[in-house]
Amino acid sequence: MEYTASLVKLNIDERIIERRNAALSRGIPVADDETLQFLLLTLKMSKPQRILEIGTAVGLSAVAMLSVCPSARLTTIELEEERYLEAKKNFADFGVSERVNAYLGDAAEILAMMDGEYDFVFLDGPKAQYEKYLFDLKRLMKKGAVLFADDVLLYGWVSGEEPTPQKRQSIVDKIRSYLQTVTKDEELHTSVLHIGDGVALSVYQGKQ
Repeated sequence: MEYTASLVKLNIDERIIERRNAALSRGIPVADDETLQFLLLTLKMSKPQRILEIGTAVGLSAVAMLSVCPSARLTTIELEEERYLEAKKNFADFGVSERVNAYLGDAAEILAMMDGEYDFVFLDGPKAQYEKYLFDLKRLMKKGAVLFADDVLLYGWVSGEEPTPQKRQSIVDKIRSYLQTVTKDEELHTSVLHIGDGVALSVYQGKQ
């Protein structure tokens, strides 16, 4: 893992990298370099026009995604107001505000009220809620859409490579349940990958 991480080179605007590093230094969760590189590669291959992101944080993953998908629009949902406001500023600073619909609130509630079809979903919000979101995410995805779920191995706890702290057992159980669901769902083709802190990559096959 350390070797492959050492090979990562992010081909994005240096200003995005600088702001990501600054956010990390403040304890704000952003996708690690290895995951972000794979996310951007997946986007370049799938060429989506409508992207849905759950978990905006301060908007830097969204900015990076839009930088490699110049004709795409993005909808993003964030629970915490302070991060949401900082994300809005970052969207303005990087000139992508016109391409972003940003929502503040609980993703489960907002997703239930949404319509439309998305061809790429980046799932990086509260990990314990991943399975709860799945019904509405599938409803919102067009056939062939990609569902990219981040942090699904969670420090090796989910895979059993590392012992799970007792206070984290509940979230680990919920992530395991999500992985069981997406790997057995006949409407999804899913692979779980040891990239970053774990990625579950699913392709929606449409209603069976």
